[in-house]
Amino acid sequence: MTHEFRNEADRDRYAMYVDGTLVSVLDYRVNGDAIAFPHTYTVPAHRGHGYAGELVEHAVSDVETTSTKRIVPMCWFVSQWFDEHPDKNDLLSRGVAD
Repeated sequence: MTHEFRNEADRDRYAMYVDGTLVSVLDYRVNGDAIAFPHTYTVPAHRGHGYAGELVEHAVSDVETTSTKRIVPMCWFVSQWFDEHPDKNDLLSRGVAD
């Protein structure tokens, strides 16, 4: 099984493909120094395999290595991912005072 991650900037989303099939997406919105992740979705037939978590991990890593943007986890799943990965909390936006 091949896993492919794409930043589909023309659609404002990160996407994960398994063997060429779209399995999960993570929408984003860029606003100045911040990037918000408002929605994570996994195709129902592909749920339960950890794809959304892999995609969030990829997206966070991509933001960390390719920009200086802060992440705003608007989606409950992304917030939960950060709760489970406190070592990445320095990437979070702290709001207006940031």
